[in-house]
Amino acid sequence: MPRQHETSGSRSTGTASPYDVARWCAGNGWPVHPLAPGRKTPAANCPACRNEPHGPQDCPCHPAGRWCHGFHAATTKSALLDAWWGSHPTLGVAVSCGPADLVVLDIDAHSAEVPDRNRLLPGIPIHESVNLAGLASGFDTLALLAALRKQQNPADDDSTLRVRTPSGGLHVWYQTPPEGPRYRSSVGSSPKTALAWQVDVRSTGGYIVTPTTRTLAGTYTPVGTARTPAVLPDWLATELQRTGHRVNQQPTRLPSPHPDTLRPARKRAHRLLEPLINQVQDCAAAPEGTAFTEKLNRAAYTAGGLIASGHLTDTQARDLLTAAADAARPHRSRHSLAVINSALTAGASRPLHLKGRP
Repeated sequence: MPRQHETSGSRSTGTASPYDVARWCAGNGWPVHPLAPGRKTPAANCPACRNEPHGPQDCPCHPAGRWCHGFHAATTKSALLDAWWGSHPTLGVAVSCGPADLVVLDIDAHSAEVPDRNRLLPGIPIHESVNLAGLASGFDTLALLAALRKQQNPADDDSTLRVRTPSGGLHVWYQTPPEGPRYRSSVGSSPKTALAWQVDVRSTGGYIVTPTTRTLAGTYTPVGTARTPAVLPDWLATELQRTGHRVNQQPTRLPSPHPDTLRPARKRAHRLLEPLINQVQDCAAAPEGTAFTEKLNRAAYTAGGLIASGHLTDTQARDLLTAAADAARPHRSRHSLAVINSALTAGASRPLHLKGRP
């Protein structure tokens, strides 16, 4: 069930101060962190954190009560809310979705080229008989998914908190049970983990801007009368599991090949790539400061050389690399895809011809 909020925090009409909103969220049990004034991005780290990169788990700023490292600093402690927004009343407010047990559908309405119909709803083939004329945004793909499942469109779900964004998009907030499964964040353009084109998922590893937050582009405005999230509908939970959003507690390792099923060169290729893939997956243990991009680039470059020499197929390589990247950085799918594409192309120019005994 959605958590109840205190009366003092119910002023979601656009007149509440950021401090009021932060207290309302904390009263719901949702950890909050500051946003830069007038922006939807986290407030800047302190100079020490900017100049000496390190993981948030090792940061001395958090015990000292500072907000470095974005959503990793999120808190419900009244003393920190008083210190942060009391001293800096123009800071915006965001909620760290994972610790708050939230799943928020971020529906985009950006102008973008519509992809092939097979990429609109990952894992769901859309028959040629389905007329897609006029489809232009995440509102359309989410409505299509709901129609195919014969369910209510979440964008029209007036039982839950919905927030209009300054760009014309919509945030649809849902709550998950504390003892229930956790879900990873994703972007709607991801080729691996995505619910629908132009529909992002904000959950573990992500944050969401709160209602009434003001930015230079406009204000995040509640829609309808609901001011708390409803429970995540069962059919959406099923879809999130189907599309790979359910968080696995243990990363999936590159499977060990049976010795009788691979030729010697394939075995050596496997031995060469496996530790590089594992290094990418191991970055999941620390969201920052692990040289994730460099490790992903190295793995993809090596995979490109193995593809060029015939030891690995392009599909196998992309599946392994995107799975590892999504496990480590579920909220950076666009970045990961760009790194993979570039490194595979570069690696393909230098085929890896493996020699020696298996």
